[in-house]
Order: sequence, then C-alpha cells, then structure tokens
Amino acid sequence: MIGPPCEPSIEAGGLLLASMTVAIWIAAGPSLGMSRTQPSNRTLTSLESALAELLDGLVPVALTSVPLAQARGRIAAEMTALARPLPECNRAVIDGWALRSLDLTGASPYSPVPLMNAPVWAEAGDALPDGCDCVLEADLVECAGPVAQAVADAIPGEGTRRSGEDIAAGRPATIAGRPLSATDLLAARAAGFERVAVRSPNVRLIDVAAIDGNLLTVEFIAELLQATGARVSVETAARDARSITDTLDAHPCDLIVTVGGTGFGRSDATAEALTMRGALIAHGIALRPGRTAAIGKLGALPIIALPGAPDQALAAYNALLQPVLDRLIGRTGRSGTVLPLARKISSAVGMTEIALLRQEKSAWIPLGVGDLSLDHLRMADAWLAIAGNCEGYAAGMPVEAFPLRVA
Repeated sequence: MIGPPCEPSIEAGGLLLASMTVAIWIAAGPSLGMSRTQPSNRTLTSLESALAELLDGLVPVALTSVPLAQARGRIAAEMTALARPLPECNRAVIDGWALRSLDLTGASPYSPVPLMNAPVWAEAGDALPDGCDCVLEADLVECAGPVAQAVADAIPGEGTRRSGEDIAAGRPATIAGRPLSATDLLAARAAGFERVAVRSPNVRLIDVAAIDGNLLTVEFIAELLQATGARVSVETAARDARSITDTLDAHPCDLIVTVGGTGFGRSDATAEALTMRGALIAHGIALRPGRTAAIGKLGALPIIALPGAPDQALAAYNALLQPVLDRLIGRTGRSGTVLPLARKISSAVGMTEIALLRQEKSAWIPLGVGDLSLDHLRMADAWLAIAGNCEGYAAGMPVEAFPLRVA
C-alpha cells in the first residue's frame, strides 16, 4: 500500500535531496587522524548525512583547457567574456541585393520604385556595404532597364544578421557549469576559440582485488568516471587492510574511489583500512542497493568505497560519487525528466532505495527497486532515489528521474 505523498526527486550533487531521516548519524571526535564515525555493522548512516560530510569544504578543481574536438559532454568552466560581438558587423543571411530600406518605401509589383543608387549583390555571409541595412532576394529587383527598380519594400535588418545579434560583446564564451553541447561548441568556434576551459579531477580508482580476479565492476566504474572528463588511474590493492592502506597514500589526487571489499565478511578489509588510516567517516549507508558502501576523508581528500557487485556499485556511484564529481567539475545542477509512473513503486521505509526505470512513450516503467539485475542495468534509461521516509509512489504519479545514459 502506498503511504503519504513523497517528494519524488533527489539531487545528486546540487540536486534536491528528499528528506532521509531514518538512519543514525554518529558524530565522533573531529580531530585530524581520528576516525570520526565508528558504526557497527547494524548502524546505517543516512544518505543525506553521508553526502553532507563528503561535500563539506569540497571545492571545484583547477581549470584546464581542452581542444574543442574533445570538449563535447564536458562541463564548461569560466572563460573570459567575448571582447567583440558576433557577428562583428552587419552581414547578409541570404543571397540577394544589399539596399537601404528607406529607398524601398512603397515598392510593389504594381508600383516599382526606381533605385537612385545601383544595388550591390551580396552572398550569404558577406558584410553589408556601408549605408545598406537590408537584403532583397534577386527577383525582387529588376535590373533589365537603364535604372534598377525594386518591386518590394523591406524593413531594416531584413535578410541580414545585425552586429551582436548572435552573441553580444561581454557575453560569456561558454556557459559555466553546464555540459558542452554541439551548439555550445558551434558558438565557441564562431567566436574564434580553439580550446575551452573545463575541470578534470584526478581520480585514483583502487581495485580491491576480488578473490576470483573479476574486473567487471572496476572497469565499469572506470568508464563512468572517464565519461565525466575525470583523469582516472586504476590501481590494484591486495585484499588486506595493510595493502589497501599503503595504496591510499601512493600519490596525490582529487578523489579516491575504491571498488570491492566493503562488506562485513572475513575477507572484506576496505573499511578496516580506512579506520587504520584514521579516515573512516561511515561504513554502512542507508542505501539499497549499496548498503555496504563506506565514505571517508584523508584531510580534505574525499574517499568513497564502492561495493564490488555491479548493481550496488552503480547505486552508490549515482547516490554518493556523482554529487562529489559534480562539485569537483563545477557542475551547477542536474535536470531529470518528469513523467508519470506506469505502475506503482513500493519501497521499504528506513532505506533510500534506488529504482531503475525505462521510458515507454510518455511514462516511466519501473524495472526494479532495491534489487537490480544486470538485465535491469542494461535496459534502464533512468534512475530514481526513493527517500527513506517514503513508502513509494502511486501509479500515475509524476516523478523526476535522472538519465543513466549519455548521448
């Protein structure tokens, strides 16, 4: 049975987070080098609290520039404003006769107006001659006799693109915080830019080696990270706390992500390694799937430990890692798609549950909630986080879901 109405969307790193009040947040000593949270296996930290800790004090990384050919889909960073307008001068947008609109007043097929000055032919893209403010199509000017005649009038600017009409001087070269689209790159090229400013976090991805040597999840997460524009180095640590601890300190970076070894079994040592290093904030997030994820910090350096199963890793990636990446790359927000649910979604109170959805026509089809198969992962178009204080959503209720695929 569906309970009271719930806020249907969350924000992942700048997105609105629905209230998640059911888990316990344990605050311990804040001193550097001390583990700030020591939860037991049965104590779960709310997603909201975990995100607050990870994002506290986190700022975007330094700017870098990339060629336009490599920029599509990256998040634009701040650039200097345009010094000159686009176009710099009035230009023709059609092939025809460049004229002064005042000289055409009253012209029509029944009352041609003689032109005192010979018209000037202009191709689309040409700068207009001095004194001209419009362009007439070729058949609207008769040039057969000794004096050219216009058989149509025009308003100022007709057939032209005026100076600054595309982009005014002083406008930004790119729109900071937003993904660069093909049209953004078109505008940058038109303004004469060969490179654009972006941010590329240096991410160390540590594979806590699976017992069976499986690399599926770490390769999956590496591809997701690289799609954001992050510079990703993949390393491997043995499945023991000392090896993981030694790997944490290997070299500087902006973010550490580990994959595997986050459970509560005998061979799961990632949380123990974070505790040994004095970095653990929380082990066990009120998130399903993804309950065994852990978070930490080495000074100001965020650490996110993802479970080794693909569905749990993806859920923790979307709910925990994506907001951190958005902050590091300077993304201003994410927009989802609001559609009604084709059928109801039921959710257990007490956990933030991740649902995968497929779009069919103008509705979301729920594929799975909390327990996600590989088939769900490949079929889904979007994901939705259902807050821990919510029992789900009724059929027909509009919900905002966020895309899993990047065009």
